[in-house]
Amino acid sequence: MITSGRLFSSLCCLLLMLITCDAQQYDFIYYECQNEKGNYTENSTYHKNLNTLFSTLASDTKIDYGFYNLSYGQNDDKVNAVGLCQGDLNQSDCRRCLNDSRIVLPKHCPNQKEAVGWYDQCMLQYSNRTIFGSGYVDNTPMQYLINTDNATDVQVFKQERASLMSNLRNNVSATGDSRRKYAAGSVTGTDFQTIYGLVQCTPDLSSQKCDECLEGIVDVTLNDGKKGGRVLTPRCHIRFETYRFFQFQPTTTNNNNTTTSKSRSVIVVAVPSVTVLVLIMCSICVYLKVKRPSKLSATT
Repeated sequence: MITSGRLFSSLCCLLLMLITCDAQQYDFIYYECQNEKGNYTENSTYHKNLNTLFSTLASDTKIDYGFYNLSYGQNDDKVNAVGLCQGDLNQSDCRRCLNDSRIVLPKHCPNQKEAVGWYDQCMLQYSNRTIFGSGYVDNTPMQYLINTDNATDVQVFKQERASLMSNLRNNVSATGDSRRKYAAGSVTGTDFQTIYGLVQCTPDLSSQKCDECLEGIVDVTLNDGKKGGRVLTPRCHIRFETYRFFQFQPTTTNNNNTTTSKSRSVIVVAVPSVTVLVLIMCSICVYLKVKRPSKLSATT
C-alpha cells in the first residue's frame, strides 16, 4: 500500500516534471540556414533589428488568423520575417509555436541573415531580402519528408491520393483569401482506408501564385506508394497521411471523386493544459494533506 505521504511526494515530483517539460523548446522537424545569403555579426545593426522584429512578433495579439509578415530596419540592415501556422491552429497555440521558433531558429543559425524552420504546425522564416508579396513565389529551400510505411495496394493508393490532393489544391485556390489559404480533407478508398490531406499557402500570395506554388510541389509526393509524406517550402506546403493530423475536416471526398460541403457536428476532445494539471494536482496534494489520518499505522 502507498502511504499518503509517499503519494504526496510522488505527485509533487510529477508536477515538477510537467513544468520542466513545458518550459523547454522542442526542435524543428526541419530547418535550413542560408549561408550563401550573407552573415551578420553579434550586436550589429542587423542583429539588433532581428531581435526587435522578434519582440514585435511575440507581443502581437491582434492577428488571429495565423499569418505574420513583418519588417524592421532600413537598407541592407532591413529584416523581413514571415510566420505561418497551420490553418486549423487556434491563436494561442499559433503564437506559442512561433515564439518557440523565434528562440530556436537563431540558435541553429546564429550568424546567417536568412534562415527558415518548420515545426509540425508552424513555419518561421527571416531574411534581409523580400520574402513576401502577392507575386513572390520561391520554392527554395524545399524538403520532402516521408512515412516509411508502404501502402498495401500502391496503384490504387496513388490514384486516390492524387484525386484528393487535386481537389484540395483547387479548393484552396478558389476559396482562399488574404487571411487564410488552407484546405484539408480526406478520401475513403475502395479498400476502406482513409487518406487525409492538407494544402496551404501563405495568404499574401494571389490565387494564381498559390496554385503555381502547389503545382510545383504536389508531383513530388505522387510517384511513390508511401502511406504518408509532406513537402515543405516557405510559401506553401502539403501533407498526406493515413491518420488524421488536423483538427477539423471541412472537405470530405468519397471514392467517386465528389466533394461535399455538408455541415457536420464535430466533437473536439481537448487535452488539459499544464496549468489545469497543476491546479488539479495541487488540489489533490492539499486534499491528501488535510485528510491524512492521525494514526501513523493508517494507510491509503
